[in-house]
Amino acid sequence: MSADARPPAARRPVEKAVIPAAGLGTRFLPATKAIPKEMLPVVDKPAIQYVVEEATRAGLDDVLMITGRNKGALEDHFDRNWELEQALEAKGDEQRLARVRKSADLGTIHFVRQGEPLGLGHAVLCAAEHVGDKPFAVLLGDDLIDARDHLLERLIKVQQQRGGSVIALLEVPPEQTHLYGCAAVQPVDGEDDVVQVTGLVEKPDPADAPSNLAIIGRYVLDPSIFDVLERTAPGRGGEIQLTDALQERAAATGEGAGVHGVVFRGRRYDTGDRLDYLKAMVKLGSRHKELGDDFAAWLKDWVAAGGE
Repeated sequence: MSADARPPAARRPVEKAVIPAAGLGTRFLPATKAIPKEMLPVVDKPAIQYVVEEATRAGLDDVLMITGRNKGALEDHFDRNWELEQALEAKGDEQRLARVRKSADLGTIHFVRQGEPLGLGHAVLCAAEHVGDKPFAVLLGDDLIDARDHLLERLIKVQQQRGGSVIALLEVPPEQTHLYGCAAVQPVDGEDDVVQVTGLVEKPDPADAPSNLAIIGRYVLDPSIFDVLERTAPGRGGEIQLTDALQERAAATGEGAGVHGVVFRGRRYDTGDRLDYLKAMVKLGSRHKELGDDFAAWLKDWVAAGGE
């Protein structure tokens, strides 16, 4: 099919997910000195596995991870481990064998190195050759979305209906806006959770924030974002900011332009912050299908006893 005969990107299906995973994880040192932060366990799975599972639940079983140096454990985790599997088979331990195999059976997972730590925008740009000319999802590994909340599916649906790019937004306390990219928005008729994004600011001071709607780590992006990222100059922190490229697309017109936001009101766990990581362990541990009841009962007793 010629380029002119292809349907607009807005009507091309979303089939691929990109997961940037090149960060150093300095907030978790020394735990992350030799272990990628994405491999830190959340109950009994590494955080990154939750993110891949979310992508595959939404039908995106072609996953590209953008990695860096010392991230070989990610590739090992999503590969087969024949020696371990044979040992578990020999013991007849079918339950653990199924757990080990699950990470290798989630989908087709590819890896590419970012090379230089030039920011999220640059990490997304590294996916251009793999993604091609169709819209694609970006999932940040620090944000875990509860499996009961179908945020990614909603983003995909809005992108297919409206075109352009779609970002996930979360209401945060005004004093926390400096921790996020924040959006200026307009309501969309007939939609309770969808807004038109008119502007974006990366980590503004609370006095300068256009709203308290913060960008969280889920996006469905039109492939035209790659052209913008190629010419986006380094911004805040000397990095190529995805927010800056989205700001340009929000103000543009034509095919692939425009940015909508989905206001998320579900359950999100931030594993990029030490305190929130501990909260995520408690919340997800309390819901674990095997451990949850016993853990929740112990937790109530422990709190009732004053944490002694």
